[in-house]
Amino acid sequence: MKLCELDSPETVAAVSCSPVENVVAVSTNQGRISIYSMEEARELKSFRPHSSRVGSLSWNKTVLASGSRDKTISLLDMRCCGLMTLGSSNLDNASRWNHSTLKGHSQEVCGLRYSPDGRYLASGGNDNLLLLWDIYGNSNTPSYTFTDHKAAVKALAWSPHKRGLLASGGGTADQEIRLWNSLTGQALSNHKTESQICNMVWSKNTNELVTTHGFSFNELIVWKYPIMSPVVKLSGHTSRVLYMALSPDGRSVVTGSGDETLRFWHLFDSNPSPPRPYSVLTLENYVR
Repeated sequence: MKLCELDSPETVAAVSCSPVENVVAVSTNQGRISIYSMEEARELKSFRPHSSRVGSLSWNKTVLASGSRDKTISLLDMRCCGLMTLGSSNLDNASRWNHSTLKGHSQEVCGLRYSPDGRYLASGGNDNLLLLWDIYGNSNTPSYTFTDHKAAVKALAWSPHKRGLLASGGGTADQEIRLWNSLTGQALSNHKTESQICNMVWSKNTNELVTTHGFSFNELIVWKYPIMSPVVKLSGHTSRVLYMALSPDGRSVVTGSGDETLRFWHLFDSNPSPPRPYSVLTLENYVR
């Protein structure tokens, strides 16, 4: 199915499927974001909230966050555009979210990820900063600013097993996975890898983290949390593994690379890991 075709010089920069509706957001290098119906394969709405490339997208129910080379983060509530009618939401004032802008980065916003409960938005930039935003708060300034990474922060992932646990990964000059307690702003641990970290995702079914890498290994690594030891290293791509998505059942991931191939990896079984209590103490007990 062909969803869209752009006229040169406009190109696709990011794609993200809604978790609650059968629509997909497509952003471009010209600052445009389009919402498409996956059932009808047609454009429903088009926005231009940015003046430059939109390389990162993340959904929180009906609210789409976008990060751009123009250094800003845009929040678009699709209910205000008549595209979604989700009744239950933690957003008290929908009109406020029609189009809000967050400013905190001094260079391109290259990574975005909402927490599972939708309260926090993590953003990473080419300025080597990791920012945490309290979306339900009244402030347009970040709750926490982390300066520990020594390269761009594109890879971000929230644990589905422990509330407030965030992982971030740095680029070529950094090559480190860092774990954070977003509830307290505490840095929990850091772990050196051997190459640029391009993307990461937590397993839904096991307490493991998957990372994808660039120069010079171009591989996938599965890490066992909390000791963060490599479980397996997977090779196959011949260029940077820039993109990764987890399947709805949590068993497989698909990766996209600069070698112009998509690869599907069956990594996990369907048995979920035992639940852990959601508390700040839990994070401190399980991360050394």
